[in-house]
Amino acid sequence: MTHRRAVVALDVGGTKTAAGLFLETGESLNEKTIPTARDSAQESVSQLVSLVEEALGAAPRDLSIPAVGIVVPGWVNRRERTVWAPNLCGWDHLPLQSLLEQRLQLPIVLDSDRSAYVKGETWLGIAQGLTDIVFLAVGTGIGAGILSAGRIIHGYDDLAGAVGWLALNPVFEELYARMGCFEAEASGNSIGRKASTERLFGDRPGVTARDVLAALESGDERARALMSGVVVYLGMGIANLVSTLNPQMVVLGGGVFQHPSRLFDQVRAEFRRWAQPFAAERVRVELSMLGERAGLAGAACIALENSLPA
Repeated sequence: MTHRRAVVALDVGGTKTAAGLFLETGESLNEKTIPTARDSAQESVSQLVSLVEEALGAAPRDLSIPAVGIVVPGWVNRRERTVWAPNLCGWDHLPLQSLLEQRLQLPIVLDSDRSAYVKGETWLGIAQGLTDIVFLAVGTGIGAGILSAGRIIHGYDDLAGAVGWLALNPVFEELYARMGCFEAEASGNSIGRKASTERLFGDRPGVTARDVLAALESGDERARALMSGVVVYLGMGIANLVSTLNPQMVVLGGGVFQHPSRLFDQVRAEFRRWAQPFAAERVRVELSMLGERAGLAGAACIALENSLPA
């Protein structure tokens, strides 16, 4: 019998975890999303094991499944084979790979979600066929997946892409020590925080970046004024990445860029003011094609590339 090759993919998020079964052609046979187990590391591991076993149990019998790809919202230390994810209880240098391999008896391929975003877009999304890509994820925080000459850039300690720490303001604020300047000035959480501080919606609690962006789209002048400062920081951050890395494309994703809006056009115009002119002329700046599926597709792609046929 001829076997088709496939992998199980999991994209673990701070609130949701997506799971899927992908053929090496890129076809997805099934996908599901559930709330992320958050009470303990033991509960998290059991949830991931259950999702993998469910995918394996539903797989057609003609599939060869050599590995499981898992991407996480944190630091994957490949040298120590541990994961640190501050938004998940107990994920403090957790030996996730070995814990899962002991229970599943399958090779586990781990990476960060930002690496998965850029691989997903080059495999099935807007950047297919390209080799030098930056995926800038602007959501709760800010991070970047970096592909150079077709290879993910991890850095010496697997911290490459932590671009939320880009220093863009010469006046140091205490907030920057906790999350980095770029993230403190332009992330989704920070947009919501600024709107609350400026009482953009009066005393309304729980203001989010989505609220501010909706107000911007409706022509609200106070939202426009707030976002004009955010746009400058986003433009500067993208310009620094373009000038440093000279990519073919910068893909913008995450909650702040989840829906096309005037923000995208403003940011794309702003970055050109700051970037190296020839690099800025050559690069394409695009919205993610895969959206929330980029991480899951990237997890599958990374697993396929780092596993041998079974």
